Amino acid sequence: MKPRRFGDPVCVGPSIDYAVGYLDSDGVERREALSACAAVRFEACPPVRTFPSYRGQRNWPGLWWAATTGRHVGFESWLERDHAMRLDFDQSVVGFSSQPFWLLFTTDDGEARRHAPDFFARRRGDGAVVVDCRPDDRIRRRDTEAFEATASACDLMGWDYQRVGALDPVLVENLRWVAGYRHPRFADPAMEERLRSIFALPRPLMDAAALAGRVMAVLPVLFHLLWRAELRADLSALLSEESVVWSRLP
Repeated sequence: MKPRRFGDPVCVGPSIDYAVGYLDSDGVERREALSACAAVRFEACPPVRTFPSYRGQRNWPGLWWAATTGRHVGFESWLERDHAMRLDFDQSVVGFSSQPFWLLFTTDDGEARRHAPDFFARRRGDGAVVVDCRPDDRIRRRDTEAFEATASACDLMGWDYQRVGALDPVLVENLRWVAGYRHPRFADPAMEERLRSIFALPRPLMDAAALAGRVMAVLPVLFHLLWRAELRADLSALLSEESVVWSRLP
């Protein structure tokens, strides 16, 4: 008999709705009933798939350095990169990983299938969300089966499930800009306190930056606070010198 490979589909018995295959924090392959995985920290698990790169490739794989965890998270397309950035920006997210596990399930037709969601994110308070990135116009029947099975499995575990497409391009542009200042090296406690005080009342970005000190020194700290959501702005409109910024309410 041919030996079973890690992540191979299996027919799941009637007493077990779903199973998962994953790599633990030591890189050891595990296969468990989904119901036995409530304590698994999937946000810290290595990806179960690789992110191939080859000549003539049409998608753009890469690594996103996550300020949330201080670690890299893989992505297979710019769409996934945008959603990795969104998760990193989300202040309710305390950790996330890509390709966190194989979900092993059986279709209504009796076919054994497997699916690796794109992201698993742990939220503050120990909630979680599983994310699949796929635009509406690229969803086939087999994709629908996989997404529906994943949504059902998440419901059993008390996790949220999102199947997401492209983000608003203006939001992406704004997030990409402030993400350039996400690293802790842009933190400056004294300047941060000054900016929080200045922005206690909503003010135009550049006018307030000039009040805080030398603009070229102020702006990196200001954008760092926007990334951390300690300062707020309307990110549905393109950031500019006139953008109104305010301090987050306690």
